[in-house]
Amino acid sequence: MTATVSTPGQVRHRAPQPRRAQRWCADVAGSSAMASFVVVLALWVGNRGIQELGSGGSTTLTSLGRLTGLLAADLMLLQVLLMARIPWVERSYGQDALARRHRWFGFTSFWLLAAHIVLITLGYAVSSGTGLVAQAWSLVTTYPGMLLATAAVGLIIAVVATSIRAARRRLRYESWHLVHLYAYLGVGLGLPHQIWTGADFVGTPWARAYWWTLYAAALGGVLVFRLGLPVWRSLRHRIVVERVVREAPGVVSVQLRGRDLHRLPVRAGQFFLWRFLDGPGWSRAHPYSLSAPPHGDRLRITIRDLGDGSARAASLRPGTRVVIEGPYGAMTATAPARRPVVMFAAGIGITAIRALLEDPDIAGRPVTLLYRTRDRHDAVFAGEIAALTERQPLHVVYLEGPRPTRFPSFLPAHLAGASDVAGLRHLVPDVSERDAFLCGPVPWMRPVRQALLAAGTPRERIHAEEFAW
Repeated sequence: MTATVSTPGQVRHRAPQPRRAQRWCADVAGSSAMASFVVVLALWVGNRGIQELGSGGSTTLTSLGRLTGLLAADLMLLQVLLMARIPWVERSYGQDALARRHRWFGFTSFWLLAAHIVLITLGYAVSSGTGLVAQAWSLVTTYPGMLLATAAVGLIIAVVATSIRAARRRLRYESWHLVHLYAYLGVGLGLPHQIWTGADFVGTPWARAYWWTLYAAALGGVLVFRLGLPVWRSLRHRIVVERVVREAPGVVSVQLRGRDLHRLPVRAGQFFLWRFLDGPGWSRAHPYSLSAPPHGDRLRITIRDLGDGSARAASLRPGTRVVIEGPYGAMTATAPARRPVVMFAAGIGITAIRALLEDPDIAGRPVTLLYRTRDRHDAVFAGEIAALTERQPLHVVYLEGPRPTRFPSFLPAHLAGASDVAGLRHLVPDVSERDAFLCGPVPWMRPVRQALLAAGTPRERIHAEEFAW
């Protein structure tokens, strides 16, 4: 195993630290989302929505259809903004929290869209006295922009179908990610229909100002932060593969070098989306955490072969160009807090934890690391972690063995007893007084979080990064 830990006297270049997100950033973002719903309702009311709702018959159906359509469009555009990788929003929430909100917005907007289609079709059918199918066909074929809107609905259905948990389990991450990119096309194809036939979109100057501003913000967020910033950083830093090191069976570390990487605003605990320009499939992004703090103009990531494109990492050649997107993630240390630390790692989740162990805001604090692994001989970074224990206050407990099968627990089967809380307090008696960092598979992290909360650890001191999509 090749260690990359620092040695006494080694020159360390600390990257410029990204500004820590203030709590008010999250409050402003959340309040803005709520305000958008109020604006949409106000525009609907201003366009006689309440009066038409009480008129009965087809007018009521059409009014409800307009409202559900407006709310669906608003949520879809907020979805785009949520995942536009806007730095201050991303640092306020973290990618895993944003992904959960994105998922909720997505399913809610889909059902509102379905209600919009059904209610508008029913309203027009009742008004014209035609059958439901005939009215639907007439809407699609004779109303401006409706063919494009129909294509948009088809794309959105495909995105929603692949977001269902059962479908996600059958898809590779790359395939799921590719399908989800069509959501942008779906939002764009729906715009002409809204402009040409949506009185609530263009009927008043206020409506035009709101919807054009929201569309421009969503488009600008994608162009600037999802496309422009990654391209600029990749061209500026010119990252290439330096070498590939085998760490454990099925696990390799990729050492990378680049230009002015010490100026990259990244902290230990964060991750990038990586694209290796090594042949077909280069456009597929892979999320990997840094497994060591930035050292001068060097970065390191560590990858387990999970069969979803990650197997290619072992065959990367020195000099292979790399495109980056990020950094992302909110599981970072906070300088003002000097409390002792407890860390939890399982599987390849040790990568982010390994980097945090050398973060300047953590390295001087007492740290207890609970490392869940089936076999210590296959534990990634065991040698590096042992070296760290010799020069900083780090205590490591390996939780070895198979997991329990009768109930969920973060402990191995031979240690899992009646209570995870009792086990945690036995291993870390002062756990409620510590900052906690945890990274690993989501089913394993859930009992960890529950045990920490039950043991008295304040929720705001629990920092996590979930390996889920």
